[in-house]
Amino acid sequence: MPESKAEQSVVIGSGPNGLAAAIVLAEAGLPVKVYEKNKVIGGACRSAELIKPGYRHDIGSAIHPLAVVSPFFQRLHLEEYGLRWITPQFSLAHPFDDGTAVILSKSIAETASMLDDSDVAVYQRLMNPLVKKWPELLMELMMFPRLFHISPAMIKFGWHALSSATGLAESLFKGVRARAVIAGLGVHSVINLERRASAAAGLVLAVAAHTSGWPIPEGGSQKITDALSLYLIKLGGKIITGNEVQSLDNLPACRILMLDLTPRQFLKVAKQQLPALYKQKLASYKYGPGVFKIDWMIDGPVPWKAKECLRAGTVHLGGHLEEIVAAERTVWENQHPEKPFVILAQPSLFDRTRTKGSGHIVWAYCHVPNGSPCDMTGRIEKQIERFAPGFKERIVARHVTYPSDLEEDNPNLIGGDITGGAQGLKRSLFPQISYNTPIPNVFLCSASTPPFPGVHGMCGERSANLALKKLKII
Repeated sequence: MPESKAEQSVVIGSGPNGLAAAIVLAEAGLPVKVYEKNKVIGGACRSAELIKPGYRHDIGSAIHPLAVVSPFFQRLHLEEYGLRWITPQFSLAHPFDDGTAVILSKSIAETASMLDDSDVAVYQRLMNPLVKKWPELLMELMMFPRLFHISPAMIKFGWHALSSATGLAESLFKGVRARAVIAGLGVHSVINLERRASAAAGLVLAVAAHTSGWPIPEGGSQKITDALSLYLIKLGGKIITGNEVQSLDNLPACRILMLDLTPRQFLKVAKQQLPALYKQKLASYKYGPGVFKIDWMIDGPVPWKAKECLRAGTVHLGGHLEEIVAAERTVWENQHPEKPFVILAQPSLFDRTRTKGSGHIVWAYCHVPNGSPCDMTGRIEKQIERFAPGFKERIVARHVTYPSDLEEDNPNLIGGDITGGAQGLKRSLFPQISYNTPIPNVFLCSASTPPFPGVHGMCGERSANLALKKLKII
């Protein structure tokens, strides 16, 4: 029977959330077409040979603690479509100037043993209950704020998570090492570390490190996207690349339209169809800091002073709590820190399919003011050299990505904002943007919608299920 336009569903954007939404619609029996601006699908979950053939770098996301535990991804059995996870021995290393480091391993006791004596038992008391209830806690976090029942585990988590990272570190821990690690983890929230809710992302990542770890996909982040697309195609879905949708008026009639777009893009493509108050809401949506990213080819492993770093997929570079907090505060004051906090990934230590010969690839970024044109190369490399003397001598080539480059490649990354909008306590508890829009058959499914940013597909899965129920298709 020929495909009817009235029965079509359309998805704009082929990032993990767009593909997740398309899969849910296809599983419900709807013909699905995905439109992607770029020639390669994946949004910020892509890999490419940025510098030299045979050296495969991640364009955006590189480390995936939430992807491997995503309830949506798990039920798809993506390993049947070529996705293989590699889990480094240590999820994270946080080195100090004295040549030592704290590591996050699956063993809470092992991590605690690297802290100051006063904090060993405190860290264990914080983490043990959360790790024990991680499956229950994870499901509630992924479904928040829809749940009506809040478990005791969620209440305990929320008590700490809604604190500032600085407040949590200083109220629980006396030693400089634990405080530094908590502050560094809090940076992933992309919230000023002195503001409430900046502790949440760090706690989630710490618990993930003590359970499933922080894995990387063999061959690069593109493998996540490729697996999702292969599953979608198996269901009959179609993906059209190199096709930027500039107006919803240019699309064929469809039963459901899912938009993996942030509010600014939605306003741009649907401006003529939206009521005035909703347009004001979209126009007032705030975006957070951008990132300045560098990819390197180096002629050997990073020469870390703290050798534990060679067994960690991710390394946090920023010293002690006071320095980390000051660096992030500077960004929120619309300035550029002299000593930025640097998040570094070294995937080729664990995945030799990404390089040739003895060479290695390294990926790192720091936060900068949204849309910043400042070249942070020297400051980032100085921070790495501080903890790995001789790093600069090993550089063969580098690829620098400014916030404007990120946005040009992926318009969702406004000013280099990789989290779909400014984060904070209010957004965590009362999301400004929901899946529903004033257009009855149009739904948002990007990282700007609940539950929270990250490569896990839950924004797309939840939005598509809502669309199916609202339009009485299931």
